Amino acid sequence: MAPIDLAAAPFHLDDDAVAWVHTTRDSFSPRDKLAQLFVLLARGTPEQTAEQVRTFKPGGITRIYSPDLPAEIALARDLAELSAVPLLISADLEGSRMSLAMGTSVPNPLGLAAIDDLEATTAISTLMAREASAVGLNWSFTPVIDLNIAWRSAIVGTRSYGSDIDKVERHALAQIAAFQANGVAATVKHWPGEGYDDRDQHLVTTVNPLSMSEWEDTFGRLYRKAIDAGVMSIMSAHIALPAYALSLDPDAGPEAYRPASLSRILNEDLLRRELGFNGLIVSDATAMAGLGDWGPRDQTLPEVVIAGCDVILFSDDPNADLMRLVKAVADGRLSQERVDEAVTRVLALKAAQGLHKGNTAPDLDAASNVVATEAHRATAEAITARVPTLVKDVNNLLPLSPGKHRRVLIYTGGVVLPFVPEPLPLSVPIRLEEEGFEVTVFTPGMEVNPRDFDLVLYLFAEETLLGRSRIFLDWVKLTGNVFGGMARVWHDVPTLMISFGYPYYLYDAPRVPAYINAYGSSEALQAAVVEAIMGRAEFTSTSPVDPFVGSDQGKY
Repeated sequence: MAPIDLAAAPFHLDDDAVAWVHTTRDSFSPRDKLAQLFVLLARGTPEQTAEQVRTFKPGGITRIYSPDLPAEIALARDLAELSAVPLLISADLEGSRMSLAMGTSVPNPLGLAAIDDLEATTAISTLMAREASAVGLNWSFTPVIDLNIAWRSAIVGTRSYGSDIDKVERHALAQIAAFQANGVAATVKHWPGEGYDDRDQHLVTTVNPLSMSEWEDTFGRLYRKAIDAGVMSIMSAHIALPAYALSLDPDAGPEAYRPASLSRILNEDLLRRELGFNGLIVSDATAMAGLGDWGPRDQTLPEVVIAGCDVILFSDDPNADLMRLVKAVADGRLSQERVDEAVTRVLALKAAQGLHKGNTAPDLDAASNVVATEAHRATAEAITARVPTLVKDVNNLLPLSPGKHRRVLIYTGGVVLPFVPEPLPLSVPIRLEEEGFEVTVFTPGMEVNPRDFDLVLYLFAEETLLGRSRIFLDWVKLTGNVFGGMARVWHDVPTLMISFGYPYYLYDAPRVPAYINAYGSSEALQAAVVEAIMGRAEFTSTSPVDPFVGSDQGKY
């Protein structure tokens, strides 16, 4: 095995930690070495999660947390007792609906980019990391350093800091620093860079179409900066970079479109050798079609490790996947040297997080003094109040008042979330009723007479979606039929459209006279929008993307 400098960045291990890594690695059975390369998705009950960890002995889990803080602390303590080697416990700390279920509600990256205040991003990231660390979480698959260029993308959506590379760099580096100063290893994703392909890796291998000079000026710059800042891990995604493959072999053919998660040249040659990354490489979720497109799982699962990923992210059948690795070692496809190298980096990340020192289990009393405290809520709410962006108001509709706009008709599809089968209700209608408005929520089949209303609101809440290729304003679904879909009421009734998520609905409704982007659908953001439209708070943020998608049509 080629020596890994564990004393160098990003691990910075001392002699005792290095000795622990080597001793622990060498004490594993061949089977347990391979199990260390898995991070399993823990969506079930605490009992199910504990049993999975006890029997499989993975290197880590990604926990989908419940709102029950005592139960989650109890699980973390059980896992610490069950695991001879401490676990990496991870999550996607992306803010908004991807926050800890029991934690403080915070804005998502696009919302923070709209504020564009590094002190605010640092404060939110510090708060997130402290709460995560208090419940035993030590690794986050964030920040996202994708560029929001292909605006139709439903998968980049609100997860990145926008389309401006300088802004993405500033805020991502601030989050890395805050996370890693507060006990949570950061991960930048999605290597080698997403944002120019509007398709979804869950459904297809996406393509970064840039030339290598263009790539160096954008994603190369971002990844180099993150590496220089000491980011602990990088997520290798189901994204191809054909320009790099073709620079090495002009006749690469289909191999030019091999995803990074299965590409040794992208992980070992470009990321490790050319960019100098010494940390841990984790694959993106291996059930995604962006990987599955490339062959049967018997072939692709071992290739994840062969290609340079140190961690296999998620498995629908861990025992079957483990046997796939066993067979690959036995037939020589996967060398023991490569396995040992990957295990070394897994253990090095654990040691860098101090897990080798023993007794890392969280404490309920200590966590209760950190998670969702009044101080944290006050900090988050003050920053959240600054997020909403008034994109346009050509008829000077705002502020609203019950005196002028008492009878309100609301069109809404509710809050649409990944993995949630039905939309959740927005609280804005109730908040407006509490302000003294008379609110009617449209239902399909309802007859609408403009003379019956003083205001029409369109409310959308789709931040980002997995497994759906596009987010768009579906007029027919919203109104119930094609005739309703063709009707436009804003010439007869004052109208305001608000997006609590995806920022590009003006593409589908360019002539709506007033439009607000709020970027996220949390209760705190809904409250902030109501405060702003009632005139009690100013709109101070600036759009971190072009809401007009390059056309003047939507400005008028």
